Amino acid sequence: MSLSVVCGMALTINSFAQQPVRWAVAVHGGAGSAEWEHMDAKSAAEYRAGLSRALAAAVAKLRAKESALDAVQAAIVQLEDDPQFNAGRGAAFNAEGKQEMDASIMDGSNLGAGSVAGVQFAKNPISLARAVMEHTPHVMLIGPGADALAGRVGLPRMPASYFFTEGRWQEFVGVMKASGRSVPPRPVPEPRSSMQPDTGSFRVFAHRYGTVGAIARDVRGNVAAGTSTGGMQGKMPGRVGDSPIIGAATYAANQSCAVSSTGVGEYFIRLAVAKEICALVQYRGLSVQRAADHVIHDEVASLKGGEGGVIVLSAREDPVWSFNTLGMFRSQQIEGHEPVIIVEK
Repeated sequence: MSLSVVCGMALTINSFAQQPVRWAVAVHGGAGSAEWEHMDAKSAAEYRAGLSRALAAAVAKLRAKESALDAVQAAIVQLEDDPQFNAGRGAAFNAEGKQEMDASIMDGSNLGAGSVAGVQFAKNPISLARAVMEHTPHVMLIGPGADALAGRVGLPRMPASYFFTEGRWQEFVGVMKASGRSVPPRPVPEPRSSMQPDTGSFRVFAHRYGTVGAIARDVRGNVAAGTSTGGMQGKMPGRVGDSPIIGAATYAANQSCAVSSTGVGEYFIRLAVAKEICALVQYRGLSVQRAADHVIHDEVASLKGGEGGVIVLSAREDPVWSFNTLGMFRSQQIEGHEPVIIVEK
């Protein structure tokens, strides 16, 4: 073979290797049944708008060639600020009528990870989880220690009244009464006039799996994942689900995939759902869709009460989702394609 042919082959291979990666992102706003059983046109439009804002925030980062980690954080911040979703503002209440929030984030390029649990004052728990990763030698901080870190690194902290929404409180009251438990004192005064706006629709049903999350791949081929939640309505004080646990709700590695999950955290923890999906991709060669379907429909669903869903992508494969509940709020966009936003069951 002539030298010119060999050089030509090398140039072709190098040119192919240097082709830009197609960015991609997916966002979820929780899975379950109650939301879809009570869905009306107004609620559907509100959820669609919220998912659209989160997706657009992530896409803006990816189009600017920022990192997958930046895109994931941007999407989740939007959902935490939206009182419709059970994360940040609008979080669920524990049995004492307090809001304890959890979040985690992971960088697939270097396995960097950070998480927080039981925080009460950080405006955006996902940003605080990233601060744990970037400003401490630890992976997880909880409670007052995590809230204190927010102040030290300059992240905004808010009073408990900021996170309260009337709709979520009424859901909580319904859950407590249905389970035969007494309702604790209301943490903020009853609304007296139009001066106190209603943040959150009065849909009185339990957002059992209202976790939010995002996954992304940037133009460098790096992947990232993040998850944030207010937990389950009426949970025991101090209860922590899967959302802040790396490997349960959140996992990202360039060699395998990126996952964010939503569901009954106790089962996702037992099965290490996010890591299990990535292991099937990396070590058994399954596609992200097959891996996600196997874990959600075979492993999780085999456990009584095991319900929820995941979004997954890899450095090579575009986003997919899988869930065994009535519905899952989800959206995605791939470079060169229009956004896809699905609210209906």
